[in-house]
Amino acid sequence: MNLEKNKKNAIAFYKTAYEGNPKEAIEKYVGEEYIQHNPDVANGTLGFIDYFERMQREYPEKSIEFVRCIAEGDLVALHTHQTWPGNDEYVTMDFFRFDENGKICEHWDAIQQVPKSFANQNGMF
Repeated sequence: MNLEKNKKNAIAFYKTAYEGNPKEAIEKYVGEEYIQHNPDVANGTLGFIDYFERMQREYPEKSIEFVRCIAEGDLVALHTHQTWPGNDEYVTMDFFRFDENGKICEHWDAIQQVPKSFANQNGMF
């Protein structure tokens, strides 16, 4: 596995889809299958495309910042900062599994809204 290439491709895949081009993201970065573990997104490539096309229509002003990217074996983890309309902020952790051809084939994620107050000064990023 080429860890640096997988990291670059995971970021490019997510950024391309998030910014409104999920079909291009699938064509460039996904392999023969795409297993989805997010309960709000249907399994497979069509579910992914439908979800991100809808998000682009409904929330075209959203933005994303990639804070951290970690790779090990066939997995890449992304830590992101998303800002949605109304300055609604979220932190996400996304995990992608790559197949033997260096293509994304599986995805897990967790999302949490950034709270207005913290019990410490460390922040979420």
